[in-house]
This record gives sequence, C-alpha cells and structure tokens, in this order.
Amino acid sequence: MIETSQSVRVAAPLVLAWNYARDVDRWAQIMPGYQACEITDADNSVWALKVGVGGLVRTVKVAVHVTRWAGPQEVDFAFRLLGDPVEGAGSYRAAADGDGTAITLAVQVRGSGPMAPMWEAMGGPVLPRFARSFAEDLKARIEAETGAAGAAPRSAGDDARASASGPSVSLIARMLAWLRRLFR
Repeated sequence: MIETSQSVRVAAPLVLAWNYARDVDRWAQIMPGYQACEITDADNSVWALKVGVGGLVRTVKVAVHVTRWAGPQEVDFAFRLLGDPVEGAGSYRAAADGDGTAITLAVQVRGSGPMAPMWEAMGGPVLPRFARSFAEDLKARIEAETGAAGAAPRSAGDDARASASGPSVSLIARMLAWLRRLFR
C-alpha cells in the first residue's frame, strides 16, 4: 500500500469551502483526463478518466463510494478501478483557520497480485506529487468560486490547457501506466 497526506490553506471560510467540497462531480472534474462523472446516488459515482502515455491512450473507470459524510469537516471515501486490481481509500478533513480553512487530503492506494510490491515501489514517489497537485487545484477552484482575494476564475479553456499539458496529467498517466503494466 502507498499513501500520502497533503494540506493546503484555502482563503475561504469553512462553510464556503464545504459548499464546493460536498459536490462529488466537482472532485471528479479536478482529476486529470476527466471525461465524465455518473452519479449513482448520494454516496456512489463512477468517474471516467482518459489517461495516456505516449501513443497509448485508455479510458479507465473508477467507482467511488463515500463511506462517511460528516461535513463540513470530514468526508471519507473508498475507490476501485473497474477492471484493474487497484483500490484505495481517502479522506477530506477541514477546519476553520482564522478567516480561511485548513484542508488535509489523505489517500492510500492498494494493488493486488504478484506485482503489487514492484508497483508500490514505483508508485510511491508519484502519489505525493499527484496528491499535492490535486490539493492545490482544489484550493484554486474553491478560491475562484468564492471570490477569495487573489484568486482568478478559471475558464473551460484553462482547464483544457492544464489537462493537456499540466504536470498532474503526466503524474497520473505514469501512475496508471505502471498499474496496467504491473498488474497484467
């Protein structure tokens, strides 16, 4: 198992951060390669993410289940890649911090099968960078939506350019490529 925890301070009050964070579709949209999010019910969704390395491009589906809603401070979730031997869990923790909000995101990823130890060795350095990028993007989107000082609203064009060339795309693409190679 590999895991990481990343913290950011959002320049928005706790309740406004929660207004953004409680929408699962918004979380899916932050993921690199986002294609779609199908909401099954209040606790379950399936995210379609297009990932690629070099000329190899693949759409993966990730089943996400919220195991506990305790907003505005806490959310726990689990996920699994459909068709791949990978699953994990994570959490969102938020606390008022002066006039802003301190947010900590934690995630753990578990692979199964004989290649799991190798995958963990290769994926270990990538997961913290991916989680840091995700946390920073979450912060930027909350601040843009709430009109926090210094936050510039993002357009769909900004998102497309970031998805096409940003470092988080490279990180997640490499991570998923390793998963596919190691678990097949």
